[in-house]
Amino acid sequence: MTPPEMPNASPLLSVVVPAYNEEGAILPTIQSLREYLADAGAYEMLVVNDGSTDGTREILEQAEKDVPGLTVVHHSRNGGYGSALKTGVRRARGKYIVITDADGTYPNERIPELVAKCAEGWDMVVGARTGDDVTYPLIRKIPKLFLKAYASWIARMPIPDINSGLRVFRRDLAEGYLHILPGGFSFTTTITLAMLTNYRKVLYVPIAYHPRIGKSKIKPIRDTLNFVQLIARTGMYFAPIRVLLPVIALSALATTVSLGYDIFGYDEPNVTDKTVTLFMLTMNSGMFALLADMIDKRSRG
Repeated sequence: MTPPEMPNASPLLSVVVPAYNEEGAILPTIQSLREYLADAGAYEMLVVNDGSTDGTREILEQAEKDVPGLTVVHHSRNGGYGSALKTGVRRARGKYIVITDADGTYPNERIPELVAKCAEGWDMVVGARTGDDVTYPLIRKIPKLFLKAYASWIARMPIPDINSGLRVFRRDLAEGYLHILPGGFSFTTTITLAMLTNYRKVLYVPIAYHPRIGKSKIKPIRDTLNFVQLIARTGMYFAPIRVLLPVIALSALATTVSLGYDIFGYDEPNVTDKTVTLFMLTMNSGMFALLADMIDKRSRG
């Protein structure tokens, strides 16, 4: 069953699939998406080949000829997961954008359910990998616990899954965040924090998560460090006081301890350079946080 043809009107859904060296999985993914979306209304499917060096390009070129409603965009070189998604978002015409991976890890049969939830009035619906059938390498579980806790602190609410790659969101909102969304794996982390810190309505729906087809592109140490950097940067963009509050609190505590030692630890009270330096650090951090928060609020109108 082919998707309804809409040559002159915008479809309801734009399904964006980034692909990099996925020759073993990309065609089954396209076929399964067509099957699961057969009754979802008018949609378009955008597959972004992010500079693949295996047979992915050739497979997609043939698929574009054979599969109605499929559009393939080729990057001349690998720009990263987020870069491919941003290309897809810019090319999308649908009211809602669905993103999913090309490696067979996400239960794409759940997409119509997520779309229906988004149509009820949610700004973004995320497939949270908290279901019973979730397969994660141990090396990825440990940093995710820290990142999830840190991101939840910034957003002031629990985040079940900080970077799930299966989600549905409004295209008009996503276009407003494109200038801050990164080109790497942190795209999903950043859009999550951008939505939550702007008090957008975000719903998490538990899903399964399966072992991928082919070799993973994630490098745990490098990508974890990048995630931390991106979370901090996004937090500074949308919630600067929240990000800097731990630094201010620690420096204030250190100042108090140092001052106490200066007063009671010597025969005669003597305020040392160390105490003055810590006090200035506390004051400067506080003033910087307030200034950043003021700029943030003014920029949002």
